Amino acid sequence: MHGDGLQLALVFLLAAVIAVPLFKRFGLGAVLGYLAAGVVLGPFGAKVVPDAAPVLTASEIGVVMMLFVIGLELSPARLWVMRRPVFGMGGLQVLLSGLALGGIGLMVGLGWKAALVVGLALALSSTAVSLQLLSERKALNTEHGRTGFAILLFQDIAAIPLIAAVPLLGAAAASPDPIWHDVLKAVGAIAAVVIGGRVLLRQLFRLAARIGVPEMLTASALFAVLGAGWVMHLAGLSMGLGAFLAGVLLADSEFRHEIESQIEPFKGLLLGLFFMAVGMSIDLKLIAAEPGLIVLGTCALLLVKSLVLFGIGLRPGGMGWREALQLGAVMALGGEFAFVVLSEAVKARLIDDVLQNRLIAIVGLSMALTPLSVIAASRVLRAHPDRAPAREFDAMPSGHPQVILAGFGRFGQIVARMLVAQKIPFVALETDAKQVDFMRRFGNAIYYGDPARPDLLRSAGAAHAKLFINAIDSAEANVRVTRVVRRLYPDMRIFARAHDRRHAWQLMDLGAEVTRETFASGLEMGRDVLIALGMSEEQATQRVQKFRLHDEELLATQHLIYDDEAALLESAKQARSELEQLFEADVEEQTQAASDETRAK
Repeated sequence: MHGDGLQLALVFLLAAVIAVPLFKRFGLGAVLGYLAAGVVLGPFGAKVVPDAAPVLTASEIGVVMMLFVIGLELSPARLWVMRRPVFGMGGLQVLLSGLALGGIGLMVGLGWKAALVVGLALALSSTAVSLQLLSERKALNTEHGRTGFAILLFQDIAAIPLIAAVPLLGAAAASPDPIWHDVLKAVGAIAAVVIGGRVLLRQLFRLAARIGVPEMLTASALFAVLGAGWVMHLAGLSMGLGAFLAGVLLADSEFRHEIESQIEPFKGLLLGLFFMAVGMSIDLKLIAAEPGLIVLGTCALLLVKSLVLFGIGLRPGGMGWREALQLGAVMALGGEFAFVVLSEAVKARLIDDVLQNRLIAIVGLSMALTPLSVIAASRVLRAHPDRAPAREFDAMPSGHPQVILAGFGRFGQIVARMLVAQKIPFVALETDAKQVDFMRRFGNAIYYGDPARPDLLRSAGAAHAKLFINAIDSAEANVRVTRVVRRLYPDMRIFARAHDRRHAWQLMDLGAEVTRETFASGLEMGRDVLIALGMSEEQATQRVQKFRLHDEELLATQHLIYDDEAALLESAKQARSELEQLFEADVEEQTQAASDETRAK
């Protein structure tokens, strides 16, 4: 079957659509599903694919595309800002993990050169697996996610000199070219990618956009990824690094989002194929023949790297133990670069084939176990929830603020900035202690505490305030706080943020004046759309104002019947008909006015 390309492709896709949903259904994640499918299809399973090496080589394009997409998210300015975590924490992780794992190699009888190469090879983590796990759990923007990405980026850079240095340490014949020749090739390749990404690729995308054929943009995006990787590969460097550089250089271009949308489907499929290929590479016979040795080696790898990453997260990273634990769990595995480094080590006669097979089995098994490690770490964190801050609430300043503002997220901050601009005194309350500490660094007068607590409201000066602004994000907490304020201060005006109509009605029950958070922005966009379609600015503004008044009247009318679903549906149908008639009458009136003006002329 492996000789028939179509049948093989169908088998891969069938394995993916069966294994991935099944594993995700049990909370094990897509990566483990792909790995399991690869084990079943590979040379040590059903033998659908008798040799995993060609599949692994071809599927590395998925990793290249992933690094290109990551580069698109990083402008050069942002990359410069990240230089400390990339080179500081990334360098420290590779150094400490390499020395620790190399030390274990010395203890089991390896020479210092072989131990050094093996230690550094195992210190590298899998970019594809780690980033996929972070993405699945929506953790890329968390503290441990950002640190993990910085470390992975350094590892991709560090793998290049490591691969180049292996032949110099070994007994194999040296390259006939001098070292400076290889350095010049590397510098030339990087310069070609930088110049191409900055100038030539932008011109290519402009040309493709002017042609107006969608396939041209897809072809241009694929050419950008594969071309940058190919140039780096010719110089003996990492294809992924070339694609990453090209992505960074296109990050601030006007085509960034279009490029990303064209690449994303290819990246997802090829990454899945890569994980399958890794699963095919896991030598089940070797693990069965030496189960104790392979399992012990895998546990040692995961333990050493987890401890190093946990320590780095705590000290230089300044994380709490929860974030540091997650960093260690998601980054402790071996990486795909280990396969390349170990292969070069065999060619240089630093290690033999038997040790290489054992180490590859350890790396592959560590990749398979990492999703389970992440799940275990998540369960530990759930079993030990973060304790609430010891402080009950912060001491309030003396004085009588005109406004009490509850909730200091994105919505509340906009209101607060307007109050500050008008020099109106207010007290801001927030239940998230981390948000309080973070916003205070920017000079904001914000205090920790639950606005639903009567003693906190008294301390904040609510008895003397003219207004209470409820900008709390959670609808349930929002209603609860409004209810407490209305009970304690029945004469106070309350302005409350509402997520939707039903939330607005609940707040209106409590006498609050509501602002639907997406209503105003939706009206503003609707006005811009009408103008873009040819309507005059004055006419579009009038139409939007009429719609606003009609909807606000409807909101007040439906407030009286919102607990009667049948009446509510009938009211919505009637309101839609009234709105159409309103605008039809408006059009007729304008047509008549234009006709009268023409006759007058």
